[in-house]
Amino acid sequence: MKFYEFGQKENPAIMLLPGTCCHWKNNFSHVVDLLKNDLYVVCVSYDGFDETEKTEFSDMQSEIEKIELYIKEQFQGNIHAIYGCSLGGSFIGLLMKRGKIHMNHGIIGSSDLDEASKGKAKLQAMLIIPLFYKMLHSGKVPKFIRNRMIKRAGKEYTKNGLRMMGIGGVDMSFVSKNSMKNQFYSDLITVLEKHIEVKDTQVHCFFAAKMGEKYKQRYLNHFSNPHIIEHDLLHEELLVCYPQEWVKNVKRCIL
Repeated sequence: MKFYEFGQKENPAIMLLPGTCCHWKNNFSHVVDLLKNDLYVVCVSYDGFDETEKTEFSDMQSEIEKIELYIKEQFQGNIHAIYGCSLGGSFIGLLMKRGKIHMNHGIIGSSDLDEASKGKAKLQAMLIIPLFYKMLHSGKVPKFIRNRMIKRAGKEYTKNGLRMMGIGGVDMSFVSKNSMKNQFYSDLITVLEKHIEVKDTQVHCFFAAKMGEKYKQRYLNHFSNPHIIEHDLLHEELLVCYPQEWVKNVKRCIL
């Protein structure tokens, strides 16, 4: 795992956690410059998803321990804010529940917070990862998938959403199938408790309303009194298509 830092360390720090099978640059490179004048930005690069390392993603537990260690060493265990893109939202819930470090603000970036039994998670990984692996390593998306995305979400979101996942962004052919499978599987079997609450920690949820009301309900179930910011958008559309507006929303929450 690596941590990439930008800006002045005397500013409030925000840690950015990538989504499933994402490279930190594909997720966040377009917003770092917009944040770093007011915030000290730390981008996390998970095991198995950084081209400068020879590592593999093993499970959520191992990754969260490394994140906690970094926050303890660099920020004396107390960081101002953490933004979790998709998968990263699960990490925020786990960090709060474990209580090993403290964050003043946790922002859930339209995470789905899906959970499944080990059997169902294994089956889903068997069905999804081979296709996703082929897409990442070839840099090409099957025509029927691209057309379906365009029909549902439009060309702009499809282009930017695929770039976030590594199609047309940073080359991710170095990522192993095992890293992808382990990340996808371990996220699904990770259970978040209900009504998580930590003193002096405010949870903000960027709710993408086009995902469906059940996801708002998940935020209300998993976190006590979350601050829900609703946009009539798709999953992480605010981040990938409207970076300036995304930055304004983040800063309003934490500054």
